[in-house]
Amino acid sequence: MTLEDTTGDKTAPDDYLERRALRRGSAGWLLLTGLGVAYVVSGDFSGWNIGLSKGGFGGLAVATVLMGAMYACLVFALAELSAILPTAGGGYGFARRALGTWGGFLTGTAILIEYILAPAAISIFIGDYVESLGLFGLESGWPVYLACFVIFIGIHLWGVGEALRFSLIVTAIAVAALVIFALGALSDFHVDGLNDIPVDTDALGSNSWLPYGLLGIWAAFPFGMWFFLGVEGVPLAAEEAKDPVRSMPKALAISMGILVLLAVMTFFASTGARGSAAIQEAGNPLVVALQGDGDPTLLSRFVNYAGLAGLVASFFSLIYAGSRQLFALSRAGYLPRFLSLTSRRKSPYLGLLIPGAIGFALAAGTGNGARMLNIAVFGATISYALMALSHIVLRRREPELHRPYRTPGGVVTSSVAFVLALSALVATFLVDKDAAFIALGVYVIALAYFAFYSRKHLVAKAPEEEFAALAAAEAELERD
Repeated sequence: MTLEDTTGDKTAPDDYLERRALRRGSAGWLLLTGLGVAYVVSGDFSGWNIGLSKGGFGGLAVATVLMGAMYACLVFALAELSAILPTAGGGYGFARRALGTWGGFLTGTAILIEYILAPAAISIFIGDYVESLGLFGLESGWPVYLACFVIFIGIHLWGVGEALRFSLIVTAIAVAALVIFALGALSDFHVDGLNDIPVDTDALGSNSWLPYGLLGIWAAFPFGMWFFLGVEGVPLAAEEAKDPVRSMPKALAISMGILVLLAVMTFFASTGARGSAAIQEAGNPLVVALQGDGDPTLLSRFVNYAGLAGLVASFFSLIYAGSRQLFALSRAGYLPRFLSLTSRRKSPYLGLLIPGAIGFALAAGTGNGARMLNIAVFGATISYALMALSHIVLRRREPELHRPYRTPGGVVTSSVAFVLALSALVATFLVDKDAAFIALGVYVIALAYFAFYSRKHLVAKAPEEEFAALAAAEAELERD
């Protein structure tokens, strides 16, 4: 490790961290659990079903199991890492200690790509729901997107405690609606509807359960991820949590368990009620599963409104996650330092407003929510691989490091997450090559900024940098 890696810039003013302080103790394990579910819940209402058009019922089912295993392994690894380093840096902080400044920046940038692009995409989906429900006669377009960003960023600026409580309430409504949907849809369950997609006889290994063959399983990976995408963002709330060493692992485990149950219920109830072919390209698969081509029912209307609540929950929580990752990277000097300034209410106001402005511009300028989500998935898979690798490296390099929580299975668990994350990364090219290359382009620009400027201006007193510097000092003492 170089001198620059360990010391950073010591010229930051004495009040540097005081002007960049978050409100500590605002979130207990319940709010953190709600945050973990909120990140993801919109994926249960829409998006995952497109995987049926890539792999059929069997292909998407296998992909979901494998991606669920990846997230479970990753969550257990992150629980250990967040107990070691409970700061707002999350994945960036873990990778910074294990992989150095380059590894920290690569991880943090990948996470930012995910958490800036995903809210932009979801704002478009919210607009589509508002239009389809006929709310106030509004049509999907920039006024609706702008309203989403203004209202929900405003709540975040009010304060983290208020924001997380709002998120918990909306998430609870969405989860309750998914349970009610499943009970209603399962009453009309037909096994023969699961595998009703026509078989591509030219595909290797194709059959009624795998209509697109074995390759269809791999192509469905990104859509199997939609049942869990975002749960890894819980550690970003560590600096604002009550007793993060205990509450963070608990919240990660419980939220992952809830998401697995919701995924199983939603997947089987939707496909069994109406058939895989009917919902494979639907924008609102749960509503189609309930009413088909018929008139809306009381239950389908309720689920439609609840779908809007699910989108709001995910949009709201992803804005939070993106602001905290940007805050941590900026505070440490990887991005312009002014972005980490906090308000009187201890909210990183520029870390909320600037990504919000970028997200709104992307939503209004492109209107392509699916493309933006695919870019977000690309960034997510890179961050997963690097975070899993960080766990492996720290276990090997620093076995004596104090670990209040230890990952079950150790490096075997994180190795499974690492391999599956790389597999999912490659699968993104099978789904949307353009999105993957756009994400790579953003990465190249960010890396150029880091290589030529910010790596020479890192802030030594930032918590994640101090933690890494301490490790380097201890290693040097051992060598002496």
